[in-house]
Amino acid sequence: MSTRPTLRELSCADDYDPNSMPVPRAREVIAQFLSPISTIERVSVRAALGRVLAADVISPVDVPSHDNSAMDGYALRFADLKSDGTVTLKVAGSSFAGVPYQGVLKTGEAVRIMTGGVVPAGADTIVMQEHVETKDGQVSVGGGHKKGQNLRKAGEDLQRGQPALRRGQPVRPAETGLIASLGIAEVPVYRRLRVAFFSTGDELVSIGLPLGEGQIYDSNRYTIHGMLTRLGCEVIDMGVIRDDPQLLEAAFREAAAVADVVITSGGVSVGEADFVKDLLNKLGEVVFWKIAMKPGRPLAYGKIGNAHFFGLPGNPVSVMVTFYQFVRDALLKLSGRDPIEALPSFRVPCTSTLKKAPGRTEFQRGILTRDASGDLSVRVTGEQGSGILRSMSEANCFIILPTEQGNVTPGTLVDVQVMEGVI
Repeated sequence: MSTRPTLRELSCADDYDPNSMPVPRAREVIAQFLSPISTIERVSVRAALGRVLAADVISPVDVPSHDNSAMDGYALRFADLKSDGTVTLKVAGSSFAGVPYQGVLKTGEAVRIMTGGVVPAGADTIVMQEHVETKDGQVSVGGGHKKGQNLRKAGEDLQRGQPALRRGQPVRPAETGLIASLGIAEVPVYRRLRVAFFSTGDELVSIGLPLGEGQIYDSNRYTIHGMLTRLGCEVIDMGVIRDDPQLLEAAFREAAAVADVVITSGGVSVGEADFVKDLLNKLGEVVFWKIAMKPGRPLAYGKIGNAHFFGLPGNPVSVMVTFYQFVRDALLKLSGRDPIEALPSFRVPCTSTLKKAPGRTEFQRGILTRDASGDLSVRVTGEQGSGILRSMSEANCFIILPTEQGNVTPGTLVDVQVMEGVI
C-alpha cells in the first residue's frame, strides 16, 4: 500500500504553503511523490553507457582469475631467500601475460615473469627486476623481501558469485570496462526516462526565424534540452506553445500521454498563472506554486495524470537554477539511480560584497578559484539578474545564501555548490 500523501493530506501539514514553500521543504515534498520507473531492457555493454543498472551485475569469474604478478620481475619461493644475504637461483623459464610457465617451480629456481603473468605453481613471491642481478641464466637476489610481495591473488578484486556492480548504479566508462572484463555481453538497465518539455509565451520565437517587435528568441528550450540530455533522458521537445488555454490544454494532454515528466518554462508567474493553474487543476493536481528562493520563485510542481509536472519560471537563469536545485534530483530518482549523488558543496571565503535581504534562500552565481598557495575562494560573476544567462555560462558554482542570511562582506565564509561537469 502506498504511503505517499495526497494533495489534500499535504495541505493539512503545519508547514504547507503552496505560495511560498521553503527550499528544503519543497525538496522533501517532491521526494514523497517519486517512484522509480520499473520497465527493464537488456542492452549490450556499449549501449549501456549512460543508463542505470536495473539489477546487480554478478561476477561469473574470479578477478583476477589466477594468481598473477603485479610487477615485471622474478617469481620464486620465499623459503629460498636469505634475510640478510644474497642467493643465486637458476632461471627455469618465463611466464608472460597469456603465456604461462608450464612447470612446477623447484627449490633453487626462479621464473622470469611479466606484469599480469600467471604465477607458477610452487612460487609465492615476486621480486622486482630492479632488485636483482642476472648473469648466465641465473638471478642473484638480496635480502629484505616479504613473502607474497607483488603477487595478486586469484579473486582478490572480485570473487565468483559476488556483485560487481549494484542495481541503481549509473553505467559510466569505468563500469562498461568492468562489465566487459567479466565477459558479460549484455546487462539489464531501466528504460530511459521520457521527458516532454515546451516553452510558453507569445513573445517567444524559435531560432532561425526573424524577430518581430517585442519578441525574443527562446533560449530556455536549449538549456533544458542540454541538461536533460546530459542526465540521459529521452527528450521530447514540443516547441513553443502560445498563451492560449486551448493550445496549452492540448499540449499538456499530449505531453502527459507520452512522457513520464512534463517540464514547461514560463507561464507560472503572478498574473500569468491563473488559467494555467485552472488547467492543471482540471487535468491533475498541483502541489505548490511558489518557492521562497531567488532566483526562481515561481516554480510549480504537481501531477498531470501519471506524469510529474515541473513548471519552471520564464527567466533563463531561473530555469537553470530551479532545474539544478529541484528537477535534477527528481529525474535521477525517477530514472532508478540509487543513491543519488549530491552536487558537491563546501564552505570557502567570499571575496565579493553580496547584497542579500533575509527571508528567502538565494543562489548567486559564483566563480570558484584557487590561488598560488592552493587556497580556494569564490566571487560572484557580476550582475545577478535572472535574465542574465551569461552569469550561468561564466559560473562554475552557486553561492548559497540561506534564508536568514543578510548582506555578505568580503572574507565571510559562504556555502558553494559546484556545478561543473554535473549537468
